[in-house]
Amino acid sequence: MTLLLQLAAALYLASGLAGAVSLSIAGVRTGRVALALLGTAALAHAASFIALHGVEPVPRLTDLPQAVSFMALMGVIAFGVFARRGRLAGLTVLLGPLAFLAAFFAALHAPDPDVDVMAGAWPHAHVLLAGSGLALLAVAAAAGGFYLVENRRLKRKLIHAGPRALPSLETLDRINAAALAVGFPLLTLGVLTGMMWVQGARGAWFTGSAHEAWNGIAWLIYAALVAARFAAQQGARDAAASAVAGFAFLLFAVVGVGILA
Repeated sequence: MTLLLQLAAALYLASGLAGAVSLSIAGVRTGRVALALLGTAALAHAASFIALHGVEPVPRLTDLPQAVSFMALMGVIAFGVFARRGRLAGLTVLLGPLAFLAAFFAALHAPDPDVDVMAGAWPHAHVLLAGSGLALLAVAAAAGGFYLVENRRLKRKLIHAGPRALPSLETLDRINAAALAVGFPLLTLGVLTGMMWVQGARGAWFTGSAHEAWNGIAWLIYAALVAARFAAQQGARDAAASAVAGFAFLLFAVVGVGILA
């Protein structure tokens, strides 16, 4: 399992480097190589989770390294779905290194086979739903970040000859909206299953821990962002900036608070 994670990490890093090359030279062939490397890395990453379930007893998916690793895998899969509809190879320059860090982090913290098996289905459901939601919101943030970069470049009239390296602003905005529309409900289900998990384990819906408090604040922020985007008809540029800022806070609430705690 650790070897598969290390292989996935190496391939993710290679895809990021290939994505950087495709951005610098706007090379279609290099972009295809970046996507191929990313897809191969995802296969190795998924195989590591299959191997994880072959360990007796099965390690907890709720451990931070495994949860972060799963979130990265779901993000890569979501990116692959969107990549079929747009010129997204250049975005691997960001996704590749982030997925590398997640897989390498999990490889360095291999699960202890002596840990207790996860009690019940709620913890597993919580990680699967929340991880998938976080992954899609990460894709929304990445699309938002590149929207801001491309918008700034176009305003400065830094338009180079040759094929486009980044998707159009319209494509990036559509990805942002679609990922947010699917990611937030999944995150909400993750929060609800997390509450069911806590209630079953401790007899209370909310224990007042820092993790629960910060995640609740992050959910409220995203609820406001979703309302602004889809109900208040927020502009594309503001929506892009909101997606980046919102995910930065969410990442701190989920991962940063967990590490500091």
